Amino acid sequence: MSDFARGKIDILVCTTIIESGLDMPNVNTLIVNKADKFGLTQLYQLRGRIGRGANLAHAYFLYDRGKHLTHTAEKRLRTIFEATELGAGFNIAIKDLEIRGAGNLLGVKQSGQISAVGFNLYCRLLAEAVEREKSKRSGTADRPAPPSLPPPNIDLPLATYIPEEYVADLNTRLSLYQRLADVKSVDEIEGLANEFSDRFGTLPDEVKNLLYAVRVKALAAKAGIESITSEHGQITLRLFSGMHFDKQKLAPLARDGIKIGLTQVRLNRKLLGRQWRKVLEEVLGRVG
Repeated sequence: MSDFARGKIDILVCTTIIESGLDMPNVNTLIVNKADKFGLTQLYQLRGRIGRGANLAHAYFLYDRGKHLTHTAEKRLRTIFEATELGAGFNIAIKDLEIRGAGNLLGVKQSGQISAVGFNLYCRLLAEAVEREKSKRSGTADRPAPPSLPPPNIDLPLATYIPEEYVADLNTRLSLYQRLADVKSVDEIEGLANEFSDRFGTLPDEVKNLLYAVRVKALAAKAGIESITSEHGQITLRLFSGMHFDKQKLAPLARDGIKIGLTQVRLNRKLLGRQWRKVLEEVLGRVG
């Protein structure tokens, strides 16, 4: 290895151990045999061993002649072939997430009691632990954090996403999703809608639905709603355990299609028709 780094040896035959952060600026050619058997991150790390100096570098990812590649292997090789620009690592990580999936956070393969705690509460506990550690490091550990409820879970019968035809660049779409996820108040949503229109043109229905869902989530968080779900043709609003709806506040909205209970409010979409969206906002506004 030392002789190769010094230029005394022209060719180094090795295993994937070579991917582990070795810096050899004079190396300009990489040949990976049976590249279809490697993961996308491995291929990216291996390719990163060359081209670290001033010399033009070449990477050859080979697979057996006539071999029928699996769909996943073909996607991996296609991604590493296309991602050649500076800073491509993030795009490769996103593509790897798309190919392999996001993992199994709450499944039976995990140890501990995460499945019993629930995903929302788990995320809240994790966020609180991170904030405590930040407070310790900044010297403000004694300041009590204000109590807060977990964010509401919103599941509406709407297509809510940013179409690729509307925003073609993947990084831009991810940035927009992140901004929508960070929305805390209803006032921010109109500004985002205007910005989307100015930058990308008339809003498609999917984006309008997405902005509506974000608006509903902000209103629900203010109202102390645990979840809004769609099931059996009904929109169901549920409060956190120990909380109750004020029926007097909701009394003016009572009519066919709206059923008000102590811990739940049900909206019948069939009876309310196209007005169910407006009615949902009215309920959230009165509860909040």
